[in-house]
Formats: sequence, structure tokens, C-alpha cells
Amino acid sequence: MRIGITGHTNLTDTTAEVIYRALVQYLRALDGEEIVGVTCLADGADQLFARAVREVGGAYEVVLPAPDYREVVALDRREAFDALLEGARAVLPTGEPRSGVRAYVAANGLMLDRIDRLVAVWDGEERDHPGGTADVVQDARRRGVDTTVIWPAGARRK
Repeated sequence: MRIGITGHTNLTDTTAEVIYRALVQYLRALDGEEIVGVTCLADGADQLFARAVREVGGAYEVVLPAPDYREVVALDRREAFDALLEGARAVLPTGEPRSGVRAYVAANGLMLDRIDRLVAVWDGEERDHPGGTADVVQDARRRGVDTTVIWPAGARRK
């Protein structure tokens, strides 16, 4: 089963741990399914998802928004990003030359093209932000992609 992720990048540390456990639980409930995660490896939900997929014995692919994407990752988060990128089964470029809204929208579209299900780490707030979590959830639902929202009680954004 191919599962994509969208979600918030600005999670509190406590929320990140709760979300990680919820993602592992969700993936373990798919007992017997071979899991292939598809992620853009953004900080927050995407990276938690890649770690959770790895924990349950699955593999993951990375949709890289643009060649300079690593440069938009905060300096103190690059080591974690690099390690996850290195662990990917495949890295798929969007063809966009630079990171930004256009590249993120393209990456989300490519991710949605490659999955059977979507997990959204989403607080449910509808925001007019192209390439953001709400936008991806709406696109997935328009496409008929089975979407599961994970936002445990007490979860917070920074």
C-alpha cells in the first residue's frame, strides 16, 4: 500500500512525539500490508512519517520539490533531513528549478499521483495557502484519495 503524508511543519516538541506515536499506530493497524510511504520530507509531519514508516518495516520515497530544497531546511535540522533523504528507497524530482510555492504545489501533486491513501497531520483549519496542508487535503478529496486526519486531543502548533 502506498501512503502519502501532508501535515504541519510547526509542531511543538510534545505534539511531535504524540503525532509520531499516532502515525506508528496507524501504520501498524495496516497489518499484513507492505507499506511504501511517499513524503516531501518537510520538517514536522513529513519527517515524523518517514521515521514511522521505517519503524514499522516499510520503505519510503521522497518527492524533492527542487534541487535547492535542502537549503530551506533550518541549519539545525539538516542532519536529520540528510539522514532521512539518504534512507529513501527513491528520490523523485518535480522538475521545478527552485523551492517556493510553485515547487511545493508540484511536489504535493506528484505525491498524490503516487499514493493509494493520504495521512494528514492537520488541525482542521482551512487556510488559503497554496501547497499547505488544507490545500493538499482538499486536492486529495477531490481526487477520491482515502484521507485519514490525525490530530490528537491536545496537539498544538508553535
